[in-house]
Amino acid sequence: METSLPDRTATTATPPSQQQDKSTGTQPRSFNIKDFGAVGDGKTDDARAIQLAIDACSAAGGGQVRVPAGSTFLSGPFNLKSRIEFYVETGATVMASPDEKVYTQSAFRDNQGEGTIWIGGEKLNHVTLCGGGTLDGNGVSFMGAELDDSYELKPFHIVDPRPHLLTLVDVKQLRIRDLNIRNSSYWTVHLVGCDDVAISDITLLNSLKVRNSDGIDLDHSKNVRISNCYIESGDDCICLKNRREYEEYGACENITVTGCTMTSRSCAIKIGSENMDRISHVVFNNCIIRASNRGVGIQNRDEGTVSDVIFSNMLIESHLFSDVWWGKAEPIYVTAYRRATGNHKDAGWRFPKGQIEGRVGEVRNIFFSNIKCQSENGIYVSGETPDKVANIVFDQVDVQLNKTTPLPGGIYDRRPSQAEGFVKGRTSAFYLDNATGITVRNSSVQWGPHRPDYFAHALESHDVKGLSIQNLTGESAFPRKLVAIMK
Repeated sequence: METSLPDRTATTATPPSQQQDKSTGTQPRSFNIKDFGAVGDGKTDDARAIQLAIDACSAAGGGQVRVPAGSTFLSGPFNLKSRIEFYVETGATVMASPDEKVYTQSAFRDNQGEGTIWIGGEKLNHVTLCGGGTLDGNGVSFMGAELDDSYELKPFHIVDPRPHLLTLVDVKQLRIRDLNIRNSSYWTVHLVGCDDVAISDITLLNSLKVRNSDGIDLDHSKNVRISNCYIESGDDCICLKNRREYEEYGACENITVTGCTMTSRSCAIKIGSENMDRISHVVFNNCIIRASNRGVGIQNRDEGTVSDVIFSNMLIESHLFSDVWWGKAEPIYVTAYRRATGNHKDAGWRFPKGQIEGRVGEVRNIFFSNIKCQSENGIYVSGETPDKVANIVFDQVDVQLNKTTPLPGGIYDRRPSQAEGFVKGRTSAFYLDNATGITVRNSSVQWGPHRPDYFAHALESHDVKGLSIQNLTGESAFPRKLVAIMK
């Protein structure tokens, strides 16, 4: 049964300055939130005034809701509506209230353990968020103690009050552009079942120490274009998935991402791990990944499939971080394993209803072209059985390996899987395991001056059916002891 996001504030009469001009019959098109009582002192909760302006704009048939420059508007939750342009002027900030008690609407319907909603909206059309101003999630206010490379997560009972910055469900013709979006305490831009979406020229800066602070999550969404964005986030920067809570919205497909620069403590570009449907027809092009843990990751852990994906013209730089973050510096990572059973606080929401164990779908027809990698670890491809990962092509993929941190290596990370989470293995530039139809062509391997004894082969293969190697240049890390290609 579908649930709507509730209006959290009551409406009042439109101020005289915004009422219809009866002599002409025209409607005003701009609604300044200060005209509806917003204070903008950074202390007063202006959620009610913001909601009143949105409601008045909607009642007038649509238009622009303007957040004026020069002020910080503290705000609890509010909802967008159809035919609204929410315009945050340059020099204006809308900041999430630090009062945890005002966040009551779950970001995942009946699953209350994974955050709440700050800015929301459901079943809308023609919605725009824009302007040169800032949406600030006030994330550190919701964190526990600061650790070396992260913040502790506060304990909670049933409802995790940390707000997702923007949660939009079933929105048609959505535009997000030219905004500064920052400091989310949980996922930042979460789009569920949205169709015809363009996100462009945004700067999204989350604390690199805040766990779960994904940048952009496309969940069961279609026909999405993301371009020219700069993203830093503790968790995944751009993630495609199909969550079980919103299964009626079907596949995530027809996605293009171009011209983006990203940094992440987990995976800069990720497909999965939650995927109970289909993710397909996806292109990532002309992107830069710097100082990340994983670079590009396909992490299939549920019965859904991943297919027909292209990654091209990319620079990837990755290195090791602590086990707080998923990944072991794999610049490219393609895996398919059943999800671990019962080892997660929300395990009951991860499997099909009534089941305590899942299965994993296929990952196939994945193409990597003209990608340059610098990392402490190699490319990792692995499947639960050989048929689960198939037809993976690496063309003009160059890998440079060098030990750059004191953290221990020689490990691959398969979490969250029913199989062993951390897998010890030699660090080879291409480590291929339990797959079918892998092609490596016109590619190269280089080793830097710092080579621990677990650095190994240019390419290492285990139980791969149909491996094709064409014009792979480069030696092993220790040519006098190890062959370049081990299969």
